[in-house]
Amino acid sequence: MFNAISKKIKSLSKKDILTWMMDNAIFFVLLGLLIVIISVSPDFISVRNFKNILAQASTRVIFALGVGGIIVAKGTDLSLGRQVGFAAVISASLLQAPDYAYKMYPNLPQLPLILPILLVMFVTGLFSFINGFIVAKLKVDPFIATLGMMIIVYGVNSIYFDRPPYGAQPIGGLDPKFAKFAQGYLNFGGLKIPYLIIYATIVTIIIWILWNKTKFGKNIFAIGGNQEAAVVSGVDVVKYLLMVYTLAGLLYGFGGCLEAARIGSATNNTGNMYELDAIAACIVGGLSFSGGVGSVGGIVTGVLIFQVIAYGLSFIGINPYMQFIIKGLIIISAVAIDSRKYIKKK
Repeated sequence: MFNAISKKIKSLSKKDILTWMMDNAIFFVLLGLLIVIISVSPDFISVRNFKNILAQASTRVIFALGVGGIIVAKGTDLSLGRQVGFAAVISASLLQAPDYAYKMYPNLPQLPLILPILLVMFVTGLFSFINGFIVAKLKVDPFIATLGMMIIVYGVNSIYFDRPPYGAQPIGGLDPKFAKFAQGYLNFGGLKIPYLIIYATIVTIIIWILWNKTKFGKNIFAIGGNQEAAVVSGVDVVKYLLMVYTLAGLLYGFGGCLEAARIGSATNNTGNMYELDAIAACIVGGLSFSGGVGSVGGIVTGVLIFQVIAYGLSFIGINPYMQFIIKGLIIISAVAIDSRKYIKKK
């Protein structure tokens, strides 16, 4: 077996090795950053930090899995962050503690958690359904359609948020049950597993099944790979684009509720720029703006890579503004590599 592997390695030309290194250059860059972080602070490698990274990445995984399906179908969604913010504000306003002095709805009785969460998912699902309709039926470019929706959702959210008698102040005082919904954990023999990790794992499994074991997954990959060929093959493009956008909206809503409960409050700026983090994680994880390419595992990997880098840079005390520069360079590099692969295929 060793000899076979050795022969295979020797058969690779310098060009093959160089191509492989170029295609995976972004991972070498990220690995280099991680090595620098560990060399500066070896304490970074710990169970506690690993658990914190997973918990912080959990909601980002849910958002990325939502927009990931849209990217596979050769689209994008710039309204993700604002929909997350709207979901956070609505859920927080409906799930404040009964004795909190600054309740948005003073006379609202204590609601079971499931009702506001389902309401929020319905609202964000509706926004995303409209996105899908504009893209699939009206043939508007996804960038423009979702850019418009991003602005609309932010406006609606700001109107809802900035209401008398308390005006535009953070919505806090959350119901302890709602806070525990995101901040709680399961205890397995002394090992505390945050609920957030469990939710993200369940969503990941569901999306993996949808992408790999159902007609839905097969068809969104077909649409992203070659929409004209998909139409000829009998795929109802409008139907499946509506489905993939609506599914994304449902995930934004659920993730937005978790984000509000995790933070402990919400404002109309909650979720700002989350769409860029989610899209960047998808591209770093192997999805292509060319459509028809990607995997659930790649998305999760992309999110974790970004979260490890962000957490690590903060851990060693790198200036937050410098972190933006590093993240921007990573995004540009990932898209450049993706574009290179697409040009090479053509």
